[in-house]
Amino acid sequence: MTDLPALYGQHLARDRRRSAHTVRAYQATAERLLTFLQRHWGGPATDLTRVTTADLRAFLAARRGEGLANASAARELSAVRGFLAFAGADAPRLRGPRVRKGIPRPVSPADAVALAEEVADDAAAPWIGARDWAVLLLLYGAGLRIGEAMALPARVLPLGETLSVTGKRAKTRVVPLLPQVRGAIEAYAATTPWPVRGDEPLFRGAKGGPLSAGMVRRAVRAARGRLGLGERTTPHALRHSFATHLLGRGADLRALQELLGHASLGSTQIYTAVDAAYLMDVYRSAHPRA
Repeated sequence: MTDLPALYGQHLARDRRRSAHTVRAYQATAERLLTFLQRHWGGPATDLTRVTTADLRAFLAARRGEGLANASAARELSAVRGFLAFAGADAPRLRGPRVRKGIPRPVSPADAVALAEEVADDAAAPWIGARDWAVLLLLYGAGLRIGEAMALPARVLPLGETLSVTGKRAKTRVVPLLPQVRGAIEAYAATTPWPVRGDEPLFRGAKGGPLSAGMVRRAVRAARGRLGLGERTTPHALRHSFATHLLGRGADLRALQELLGHASLGSTQIYTAVDAAYLMDVYRSAHPRA
C-alpha cells in the first residue's frame, strides 16, 4: 500500500500525460491521505474501499486546519477522488468547497514593455538582459506560459513566422511570432555564451544550466517594485494581458482558445469578463462623470 502513491504518480505521468508539477502534487496528496487514514482509523489503511464521506470530510477538515484555502482544498479533493479511483475504490460523494473565480488583471501594453525593459536593464550581463527581454516578450507577445517558454529547445532555431509550443498534457500548438519577439530571441541566441543547439534548452541560466521559472519570477517581482506596479504583475499576468488585448481588438474566442492552448472553451471565456473589467476601469478613469 505504501507504494500505491508512487504507482499513482507513474500512472498520471505515463497514461494521463499530466505535468510534472501535477504529478508531484497529486502523489503528495495520496501520501497525505494514507497517513491521515492510518491515524484516523487507528491502523493500517490497506482497504481503501472502506473510505466514507465522513472520512473525506475529516481529511479535508484536517487540511483546512493546516491553512488550506478553498481553491487548494478543491484541488486536494480532486486528487483524492482520482487516487481512490486508481486504487479501485469508489470515491464517496462529497461536494467540494465553493471557489470564487478571480478575474485576471491585465497589464497595459506600456506597463508590459516597461516591465520587460526594467528586468533586462537590471540584468548582471548584457546577454542575460537579452535573454530576459526575449522571455518576457514571448509571454506577452505570444501568450506562452512561463513553463512553456522555459521548456523550449534550441532546435526551434532558426525561427520563422510561427513557433511550435508543447503545453499542458504534452499538447502541441502553433503560435504566431511577431517580428519584435522573433528579433529578441535571435538577439539573445547571438549573444549567449552557451551553445544553442539541438535538444539543449534555448534559455540558459547564468552558469549554463536550464533557466528556471523561479529566476524569472524573482526578477519580475523586483522590477515591479521599482516601477510601482501591483503584486498581480507577474509573468503569468503577461499571458493574461496577451489574451485580454487580443480579445479587445476583436479576436475570435475559438481562435484565442487555440493560441492559449486551452483544452476547453470555458477556460478561455474568463477573458470576456477580463475584457469587460478592463473597459470599465478605462471608462471610470477617463469619463468626467464616472
